[in-house]
Amino acid sequence: QVQLVESGGGLVQSGGSLRLSCAASKFSRNGYTIGWTRQSPGKEREGVSCIVITAGTTYYADAVKGRFTISMDNAKNTVYLEMKDLIPEDTGVYYCAADPFNNVGANWLKMLSHSSWGQGTQVTVSS
Repeated sequence: QVQLVESGGGLVQSGGSLRLSCAASKFSRNGYTIGWTRQSPGKEREGVSCIVITAGTTYYADAVKGRFTISMDNAKNTVYLEMKDLIPEDTGVYYCAADPFNNVGANWLKMLSHSSWGQGTQVTVSS
């Protein structure tokens, strides 16, 4: 199991930007999928974006396409989520999550259970 530590949440006005970081204890040589899910008030938890560590392939939920960018720094074992043009609907607790496989593609965004979770970081977008 990999340990995940998130940082970078905060309060921002609508239209603003934030960058979330997820530092992982390791990236397996066999490939992990690491991504972000969010829990927004009154909504079910949803997958936001993920990246396949060995291939660098990325996937995004329709609600964030064109606004969010996920990337990785293998040297730092860190995955980033750049969020721009934020809207109030992006408000929620963002969790970094990881799984020790790399063959589910965009279906990772639909998964409700993951092998490893971070502690979550609050993102609040004011109107």
